[in-house]
Formats: sequence, C-alpha cells, structure tokens
Amino acid sequence: MHDYLLSILLGIIEGLTEFLPVSSTAHLRIAEKLLGIDLSNGFWKMYSIVIQLGAILSLLIYFRFRIARFLSTFPHGERNDRNWSNHPLTLVAIAFLCTAIPAFLLTKVIGKHLENLIVMGWSLLIGGIVMWIVDALFGTARPGSRHQTERVEEMSVAQSIWIGICQIASAVFPGTSRSMATISAGQLAGMSRSSALEFSFFLSIPTMIAATCYELFRTFHPKHGEPLGAMPANGQEWVVLIIGFVVAFIVALGVVAWFLHWVRQRGFVPFAVYRIIVGIAVLYWAIRGF
Repeated sequence: MHDYLLSILLGIIEGLTEFLPVSSTAHLRIAEKLLGIDLSNGFWKMYSIVIQLGAILSLLIYFRFRIARFLSTFPHGERNDRNWSNHPLTLVAIAFLCTAIPAFLLTKVIGKHLENLIVMGWSLLIGGIVMWIVDALFGTARPGSRHQTERVEEMSVAQSIWIGICQIASAVFPGTSRSMATISAGQLAGMSRSSALEFSFFLSIPTMIAATCYELFRTFHPKHGEPLGAMPANGQEWVVLIIGFVVAFIVALGVVAWFLHWVRQRGFVPFAVYRIIVGIAVLYWAIRGF
C-alpha cells in the first residue's frame, strides 16, 4: 500500500477511535497487524504521536467557546456559585493530576503492557461489559428525578478526583480506553451521560497534550539506547506526516460533534457491544498467533 494512502487510513482510524470509548491504541495496533506495517519503526512511531496532536486540536477548535467561557468566568463560574477550588477548570486540573502522577510513577509497567495484544483484548472485553452495565444502571435518571450532576458546571471535587483515579486504568492497561474509563467513572459518580462525556473531552485535552509532549521529549532526549521515534528524513515522509495530522483532525472533529449528539439520544450500549466483539476477536487472534 502506498504510504500516502496508508497515512489517510491511519489518520481516519485515529480520528474515529481517539474519543470514542473503543481505544485508539488497540485499533492502531490491530491496523498495524492487518496492514503489515511496523508502528514501532522510528518514523511511524513519530507519525502515531503527531496524528494524536491532530485529534487534540479538534477538541480545542470544537470547544473553543466553552473553554473561553470557562476562562472568563474563573473562579466564580457562570452563576457565581463556584470558587477557585471547584471551578470546572480546577476540576479538570485536579482530575489530570490524579492521573498524571500515578501514571508517571508506573511508567515501566505501562511500557511493559503497551504492545501486548492479550492485555488489549481483555481490556476491550472487560471494559465493554463494565460500560454496558454502568450505562444500563446509571444512564437514565429515574422518572421524576434527575442525575446528581447534569452539567459540568455542577461537578464536585470528589467527582473529579474519582474520575482522575479511574483514568489511570487506561494508562496501565492499553485497550481500556481513556474515554470509557472517564465516562463510566462519571456515571458511577452520579453524572448524566452528556456531562460525563463532556468532562471526558475536557480532561482528555491536558491528558493527551502531556502524554504526547512526554513521548516527543523521549524521542528527542532518549535516556538509553535508540530514541523513541525519528523525524521525517525526506519530503515524502513530511507529506505523509502532514496528511495523517490533517485527516485525524478532520475526522476527530466530526466524531466529537456526532458523539455528543448520539449520546444524548441513545447512550453508550452500542459501543460496549462493539468493544466486547472486538475484544473477543483480538483474544482469539492473539492466542492463535495472529
């Protein structure tokens, strides 16, 4: 397959799966096997980092007005009922730190599991079951009542800490999905589907930026041995990189808008079912030596 076409395909996969609760890491790994490419190769490793930046940019563009509103109302909030400790921006920072510090300390464990198809398969399968159960039990408020938290602006510090802690699972066990972990955690903490999803998007911005910047730092300043990735060596590789970035950005932007609308109407069960099916398939392929 030509590298330009391959870049388009991988950009589409990244854009489709980064924010859906299905694990972009697992899908890129599956694509690697199916397409016969080596994403651990220096250039393709750099490529997989850069296309994540395209997905991050889509969030900044889509939520630009919400983010600007948060900044302009800090720390008192839109209704003057918040303070510096429970404003949405602070809650995102708290959840991020609850994930980032343990994840940094568990770097060696994370590295050990990163390419393990068995771990990915079980994570997809178990995560799908958990998401299905959680959404069935907590996705719809009882008649005559409402969720404890209908909007991100109503969240508590305890909820943000809980979501941040649960997000650690997505770092330790590839295939878990950052979105799945944070959405299900939010629902368990009394958040509505839409507020849990929206907070998941906001939390993914600093989380993905930090993870991507850390990977880039390791690329340019390796501790031991070969660098993590390699910059493009010629014009063609630069074009491949730019194509992947742009495609990932455009597709992710569409996915974010569609996903918010879908969840408000239908919930997360179809994604849970998809995870279970893909998880079983990955385990089968891994056991059979795929």
